[in-house]
Amino acid sequence: MKVNKYLKNIWWKPYMVEGAIFEKFDVPLCPTTTDEIPNEMITYSQAKEIYKKELRCKNKNFKHAAYVCFYEYDNKFDSIIGIWFRSSQAYKILSHFEGIITPDFSTYQDFPYPLKLWNTYRMRAFGYWYGIICGKNVINNVRWGTEETYGYCFCGIPKNSIVSIGTVGGSPRKRIDRYRFENGLREMVKILKPSVILVYGSANYPCFKNLELKGIKVIGYEGKTAKAFKNINYHKIAKC
Repeated sequence: MKVNKYLKNIWWKPYMVEGAIFEKFDVPLCPTTTDEIPNEMITYSQAKEIYKKELRCKNKNFKHAAYVCFYEYDNKFDSIIGIWFRSSQAYKILSHFEGIITPDFSTYQDFPYPLKLWNTYRMRAFGYWYGIICGKNVINNVRWGTEETYGYCFCGIPKNSIVSIGTVGGSPRKRIDRYRFENGLREMVKILKPSVILVYGSANYPCFKNLELKGIKVIGYEGKTAKAFKNINYHKIAKC
């Protein structure tokens, strides 16, 4: 049976992983393409706002010194018009920024196993494409769930590199999720041995203090909600 090439490209996105090394479960290795520490981290929604504003001001070649992350609800970046299905449009937006944290496609505990694995694949594939094929700055996002995810959720991320995690939402702010979060954090450190951990959201938890005592650098970035609550201008948009 002949496979429709268009459908194949929609779901697999083979152009995103051309030349990639594949690890366990065929998850592509996503190299960390920078050793710089981001000065600022903003969400994809914020990046789109900046992009639209700059275009209205006819600043087509603008540059913004922030890394774009995806620590927000999936519907903000993952839909039929999102970054996976319209990667060329995503590139037009993201290329104006200093770099990206790889997408945070959700792997909720109640998701079926194949869906969680596919979302893990997409995190690495998108990051590989943007970093290696497009030649941009990329830092890996790490997302884990309960213990059964440990077999694949760290695949495709280089050891001894900078990694990023998000603490906005449930973990580890909600006590019910804290045990799971801290277990996964310990496992991540054990397997990936990161030199630096970037934290989008509060890093004011004992688990991070313990890592710093072990010589791991932990750098926190206030989330969008926290900044807004404090009435801080979390990004600068040029006035027309």
